[in-house]
Amino acid sequence: MCLLGGTQPLPSHVGSILFAASILALCREVFLTFIPLLPWTPWVSPGEMFEQLVGPCCLPFKYFFGVRFEVKGLENFKVEGPAIIVSNHQSILDMMGLMEILPDNCVQVGKKELTYMGSVGLIMYLGGVIFINRKSTSSAKMVMSEVAKTMVAENVTAWCLPPLQGTRNCTGDLLPFKKGAFHLAIQGQVPVIPVVYSSFTTFYNPKTKLFTSGKIKVEVLPPIETKGLTSDDVTDLTDRCFSTMRETLFRLSGRPSQAKDSS
Repeated sequence: MCLLGGTQPLPSHVGSILFAASILALCREVFLTFIPLLPWTPWVSPGEMFEQLVGPCCLPFKYFFGVRFEVKGLENFKVEGPAIIVSNHQSILDMMGLMEILPDNCVQVGKKELTYMGSVGLIMYLGGVIFINRKSTSSAKMVMSEVAKTMVAENVTAWCLPPLQGTRNCTGDLLPFKKGAFHLAIQGQVPVIPVVYSSFTTFYNPKTKLFTSGKIKVEVLPPIETKGLTSDDVTDLTDRCFSTMRETLFRLSGRPSQAKDSS
């Protein structure tokens, strides 16, 4: 069943209004869920808070949007000890994809600017997202160092929310990655697990006002080991992960292989 985005594109103004209204409804639902539970938040781990509270509120919206997920490679989440998960970023629809495959005992790491996104920022804060101030190098390094220690000590996996890797885009391609997640992986000597969502551009593109139902292919790729790597290897690790994810993105999206050589 699909309430939004049928098989034909909606008129641009109708699509924009319905999309904005649905996002507000999502925020309201999650926010109202959190209010009665605020007294218990100190006793619930961030991973459990996000998985058990935010997840059930987000997942029903895939039916509202008419979005279907086809997932492969979940076995690649089964690593010994903690890991860093990185994924490509296209739109807020990514959040539904995240909740579709979120592994156990996993916290999210994102940029501090997300806290200023009204109810969305509040939901992320209450959901236990760890925020990084990218404008303050010393502050960012301090937080990342603490995250690395916590991951190892408590066996927690960190999903680095896309703004740590690059700006969201609707081009059907990847933009250059930020290096924060890869610094964190090497600092903690934990593997990097890439997650790739296929391009949304065939059914959702705000720039062209395209807004229909569609299928998103999600693939969890094999872990990339970092044991023995140092800070000198961050750029190489970043480039390696970028190339692997970009090639997978084109494959999942049905783009020709030669496209990966174009910028």
